[in-house]
Amino acid sequence: MSIPRFDGYIFDLDGTIYLGDQILPGATELLTTLRREGRRIAFLSNNPTRTREQYSLKLHRLGIEVALDEVINSSYVLVQWLLAHAPGATLFVCGEAPLIGELEAAGFRLSEQAGSIDFVVASFDRTFTYHKLQVAFDAIRAGARLIATNPDRFCPVPGGGEPDAAAIIAAIEACTATQCELNVGKPSPIMARTIGELIQVPPERCLMVGDRLMTDIAMGAAAGMATLLVLTGDSSRADLATAPAQPTYIAETLLELI
Repeated sequence: MSIPRFDGYIFDLDGTIYLGDQILPGATELLTTLRREGRRIAFLSNNPTRTREQYSLKLHRLGIEVALDEVINSSYVLVQWLLAHAPGATLFVCGEAPLIGELEAAGFRLSEQAGSIDFVVASFDRTFTYHKLQVAFDAIRAGARLIATNPDRFCPVPGGGEPDAAAIIAAIEACTATQCELNVGKPSPIMARTIGELIQVPPERCLMVGDRLMTDIAMGAAAGMATLLVLTGDSSRADLATAPAQPTYIAETLLELI
């Protein structure tokens, strides 16, 4: 199927533009072509283990020109949601240093005292310990609400993957008999609205490009965008049989968009 041109392009990062520290086939050539044509471009990641600044620097190192305001990730969206809906909240974060630093920089207080915690934030956390689980357990039993940065089961890396935020969410839900009430990452409409405000192109004139049916494709479809599944990361053709959201287009690599 021929893939037409769109006014706006939203690209997932991990598994779509790069895998680990390797640029994926066609990414550099495609982005150069789209820039030359004057298309609006944004980059979107559920991964909160880097800040927007760090993502921008990584893309530059890989040879991709990008402005900071073209990059959105789940930690940025979480900060914006908390500033709008719970300014001054006290948090306990099951997450890594970049996420914690962004929350502190936005003025949020962090605590391990159960009775003072308003929100437990579950995230991709390779430093997760039983102590963190205990603090989250105590906080939620004392009335704290459970929210999360992203719902991903794993983060793709060369040769496999790393357990992602879904594992942390599941551990907290299992011991507290509660449910995570808010997840700001893809496929959340909160993430879709944030990227829409950034790219300033109507959704029907945008193409969401990603490697995950349950996040990238689901979010784009729900937001009214055309979607393209690229088979360089998480999802395969076999996964299409059970996916509730079907992509508009499928490509083996980004080279097919050129």
